Amino acid sequence: MSRNHSPVQSAARVTMDDLAREVGVSKITVSRALADHPGVREATRERVRAVAEARGFRLNVAARNLRQQRTRTIAVVIEMTPSHDRSMSEPYPLSLLGGILQELSGAAYNMVLTTMAVFERAPPAVDGVILLGQGLYEDAVDKVQKSGLPYVIWGSVDGNEDHITVGSNNVHGGRLAADHLLFLGRRAMVFLGETRHLEIADRLAGFKTRLAENGARLMATLHCPFTEDGGHGAMKALLETAPRNFDGVFAASDAIAIGAIRALQEAQVAVPDEVAIVGFDDAPSAVHCQPALTSVRQNWDEGGMLLARKILDLTHGRAVKSQAMPVLFKARET
Repeated sequence: MSRNHSPVQSAARVTMDDLAREVGVSKITVSRALADHPGVREATRERVRAVAEARGFRLNVAARNLRQQRTRTIAVVIEMTPSHDRSMSEPYPLSLLGGILQELSGAAYNMVLTTMAVFERAPPAVDGVILLGQGLYEDAVDKVQKSGLPYVIWGSVDGNEDHITVGSNNVHGGRLAADHLLFLGRRAMVFLGETRHLEIADRLAGFKTRLAENGARLMATLHCPFTEDGGHGAMKALLETAPRNFDGVFAASDAIAIGAIRALQEAQVAVPDEVAIVGFDDAPSAVHCQPALTSVRQNWDEGGMLLARKILDLTHGRAVKSQAMPVLFKARET
């Protein structure tokens, strides 16, 4: 009986050696052709692919990646602790994740989603890391650095030259918020947000600079979580501590701003007639709250795609630079 492969041979038994003999090329040529290597002529690539498909050959991607010391997988590490009032189904980080997944899947890469706490305990086998959030005083960045893997960060680009970072132009966003409040005639301002996060510190820096340039005053900076409850609690405490001496508020996120509006309304302070408010993010909730929230918009979808492109470039040894994305001011009712 002939030892040649029969037409009914199972796909699992077809090897690159079999394909090489049938096409009349070397095994390495078959491997390169299936990987779409530019060093193989197009006619040969098409012939190899046609024979492979006809024989039911399936490349063992896992084995190939192991030989190349690549997993074709990127870890996305979220630096936040989910809670009942701040879930991972919010626009941040969900919109960023959508952009990342779109770009990685288009490049035939897998994505592993995890939190900072889990990544520290059991780092996955990946080619690189995308970190969403720098943490307090960049503590999350320090933890990712220890993995020894290539990484990119979503966060503050200004003053962060030691890392490859993608983020919004937060300083300019702060200036835009100040410009709007000044245009409305507001002269005494309050800032709400946790400035130990570099992004928030940048927003405050831009805000303060513009106020100072125009002779307006920053009456208070209130540290609070990125939640409606955080904004509500901070504003309520401020109103209960002393008579109101401010007429404008810049909140570091829309959630904080919406919470602050609720506290002002409960205290019978009219928004925006007595106190005007600007948020940051332009999340869907900004449009639906009452009154509709004026906000600074971040383009999270584009940010996610940029993060993915840059980590792929890094893992392939290409030069990469940090990138600050423009923000857009969305004036509404507050």
